[in-house]
Amino acid sequence: MLQIMRQLIAAADILRNGGLVAFPTETVYGLGADATNPAAVRRIFQLKGRPLTNPLIVHVADAAMARRFADPWPEVADRLAERFWPGPLTLVVGKAPAIVAEATAGLNSVALRCPRHPLALELLRIFDGPVAAPSANRSTRISPTTAQHVRDEFGDTIDCILDGGPCEVGIESTVLDLTGPVPTILRPGQVTAEELETIVAPVVTATRTVDDSQPASSPGQQAVHYAPLAPAYRFEPAQWPAVNAWCQSHQQQRWALMTLGQRRSPTSRVPTAGRVLAMPPAPADYARQLYCVLRQLDAEAVHSIWIEMPPDEPQWAAVRDRLLRATRPAPL
Repeated sequence: MLQIMRQLIAAADILRNGGLVAFPTETVYGLGADATNPAAVRRIFQLKGRPLTNPLIVHVADAAMARRFADPWPEVADRLAERFWPGPLTLVVGKAPAIVAEATAGLNSVALRCPRHPLALELLRIFDGPVAAPSANRSTRISPTTAQHVRDEFGDTIDCILDGGPCEVGIESTVLDLTGPVPTILRPGQVTAEELETIVAPVVTATRTVDDSQPASSPGQQAVHYAPLAPAYRFEPAQWPAVNAWCQSHQQQRWALMTLGQRRSPTSRVPTAGRVLAMPPAPADYARQLYCVLRQLDAEAVHSIWIEMPPDEPQWAAVRDRLLRATRPAPL
């Protein structure tokens, strides 16, 4: 415990001095910088290769800290924070001047979140300030859910990597925009529209994607995101016969087929270089494993990845969102 506290104190000092700290949250690992330091925030964009038009989520220790960096902090934000913080919900609200424009793509709004991971919360308390932190990976690539993923991505180019074990949720937070007349989900996550509507109703979900040439109101709105290095193709269950036929005609390729549950496997009378991975049939379990599986397939240098889409149902909205941005339609 004493060693961990020393690491956290050292990490907070790095942030105060304009450095970068990778840290665990319950969703994915973040790459953090002082959100009031423009040079430090610019370094995040440089290291990730991230477009300056893609704003960052700013992490805070609690709602009291959020109020210091929001202008305004609406009453509904207090009710949502009381119910869902700490947790995987990001609230887009008006920005206080202390948050630098580099963190918000020049917009007058800021995305604030209080993470649930104990290391992240303790770091934020010790630092006593806002930490801008996108996922700790190269832009558009697969988000990291372990400290080793961060090391694999960046090596020793980050000043400090805090290891808090595997992430509990495994995909990024829900982002809810409170700056308009109707609360709008800009990115689906573990906190669902139905849960949000127990606090504020109605809630709508944005469906458009944002081009890199214009500022986005939150992360995760680009058409291509969370993508593996290998070409990844999505298909619906009704396309299974065509996928099976493709697998039969490409038995010497190192393809990977991610099915939903144990329902299917390509029929083959001869050995094949491809393999089948049965993904969990429950949304939360699927989300927890998704990025780890995609990173493992990249490490194995598979030629292509074929992913059976889960059902188009509310409980699968976050997983489907990530898959839609990580893949292209199967060329069948």
